[in-house]
Amino acid sequence: MASFPPRVNEKEIGKLLLNLVDHTEVVRDLTFAPDGSLILVSASRDKTLRVWDLKDDGNMMKVLRGHQNWVYSCAFSPDSSMLCSVGASKAVFLWNMDKYTMIRKLEGHHHDVVACDFSPDGALLATASYDTRVYIWDPHDGDILMEFGHLFPPPTPIFAGGANDRWVRSVSFSHDGLHIASLADDKMVRFWRIDEDYPVQVAPLSNGLCCAFSTDGSVLAAGTHDGSVYFWATPRQVPSLQHLCRMSIRRVMPTQEVRELPVPSKLLEFLSYRI
Repeated sequence: MASFPPRVNEKEIGKLLLNLVDHTEVVRDLTFAPDGSLILVSASRDKTLRVWDLKDDGNMMKVLRGHQNWVYSCAFSPDSSMLCSVGASKAVFLWNMDKYTMIRKLEGHHHDVVACDFSPDGALLATASYDTRVYIWDPHDGDILMEFGHLFPPPTPIFAGGANDRWVRSVSFSHDGLHIASLADDKMVRFWRIDEDYPVQVAPLSNGLCCAFSTDGSVLAAGTHDGSVYFWATPRQVPSLQHLCRMSIRRVMPTQEVRELPVPSKLLEFLSYRI
């Protein structure tokens, strides 16, 4: 016998379900765990991240402390086991979300870090900073694999910490794991491949603030300070066999297990993201 979903009571649509109150400053970002557990993490200017369980009436499970200044953004890894948080004073932190402990602090940026995003297979992490750079990291060992610069020549560390017109505001991974998008104060949106150090395509955009790809990766949306949202059709590119293999194997095992496979070293090198 066919079953039907319960009828939605129109009076319940838009009803406030929970009001989560505990932060003492502005909440800058929110992210749900991708595993469907209804675990929510909030990032705030009060220098903390708070973990909420919406299945338990919004009970606050944990406070993650470590940031010495504002927390700008946070993102879960695809398997929900890891959280990245970024903030002022060059901060990029990785957290173990099973134990709620800090894994490591990633060192490399020279200014506030304002956005982060994991690749869809969890093997890579992208961070965007006011130092005019986007870094692609291996989150499992903390190495910087790729640098995408938005100012040429790139500013030296002593100048990268100051004001300029190339602050990067947002970064987003496409669902093919091969491309990222970035927005900067130079009135441009850039579309990059993770294996090339120059943009595949650029487009004009004033006052860009945030960006996100559609589920199939065919459209990029960007929001601006003046309240507008713009859309672009993204370039279509065929991924290499190597990229398809790297992503496929990480759908069944994490990077650490891939590195320990009893296979020839050349094959392990083929499956790595040593760009």
